[in-house]
Parts: sequence; C-alpha cells; structure tokens
Amino acid sequence: MLISRNQSCLLVVDVQARLAPAVHGERALIDNVRLLLQAARRLDVPVLVSEQYPRGLGPTVDAVAEHVPDGAVMEKVHFSCLNDAAFAERFRQTGRNTAVVAGMEAHVCVLQTAEQLLQSGADVFVVADATSSRTPANHAAALERMRHAGARVVTSEMVVFEWLEKAGTPEFKELSALVK
Repeated sequence: MLISRNQSCLLVVDVQARLAPAVHGERALIDNVRLLLQAARRLDVPVLVSEQYPRGLGPTVDAVAEHVPDGAVMEKVHFSCLNDAAFAERFRQTGRNTAVVAGMEAHVCVLQTAEQLLQSGADVFVVADATSSRTPANHAAALERMRHAGARVVTSEMVVFEWLEKAGTPEFKELSALVK
C-alpha cells in the first residue's frame, strides 16, 4: 500500500524542547520531522502536533515549530494522542484515514498513539527516521511492536516521494531539493 497524500494526515508527537536533547539522534529526528512538515505544507496534507504537558517538557522545538501550521498544536496529558478527546476529534475532522506518525518517544506516546489509531481502523505509517527514544533499544522495540500490530514502518523520504507520486512537477522540484 502506497501512502496517498489525499488520504494522509501527518501527526507529529511531542517533539519538545526539554525532551529532545535526551533522545537518541535528536538532530536527525528534527531534520526529518521538518522535511515531513515542509512536504505536508506544500502538498496540502493536514498536520496535527501534540505537546505532552508543555509546562514540564516545554513547547515544540523551535526548528520544528517554525514549520507547523497555525492552530495545529494541541496540548495533552495522556500518552496516546487519541485518549485526548479534542485531538481524536480533530483527527476525525480531517476526513483522512491514513496517519503518518513521527515524534518521540517512540516506545511511549508514539507507540500508544499508533496502537489506538490501528484499533480505530486507521492505516498507520510510522516514520522510523523521524521517531526516536532516549535509547536505541527502546526505539527498535517500539518499531517492532508497531510493525507487529499492523503499522507500516517507513522513512521520511518514502513518505515524501509517495506523496509526490511523480517527477517533473513544481512540487517535485521544490521538495526533492530538500532531500539531502
């Protein structure tokens, strides 16, 4: 199954200032989340961003926040985004049944969100190089568990090029230049 931009919603989970320095591969995660956000904006893919208890963990990292659409950020205290009624309703209102999920921590909030999305009948694509945990072992275990539950594990470039569908368009020229 390919990832259709017309059916996708990008969910960015808890890429926050006080948590980011503790996750493995912070820089790569932030770069790949930024790429996904830029592609989503260019290709009109809806975006939802969660912040887990921002008073404690801080706001979304500045390098990510600058690419987040107005009104896309939602605070939460539950680990799963879908346990927050407002977030679940906003996802439902997008009319999209495919969730492209990125963020941290992979073994807590990303995992629980992906599991609930799958239980609700959504198609879930977890972006391996745009997710992380404090340890590589937790990240790997989370990806394996999500894959076993039915999520498809992909990379940020897979998402961008599947959303694009073809070369030779202005969108392709713009977004392929961002892939380094």
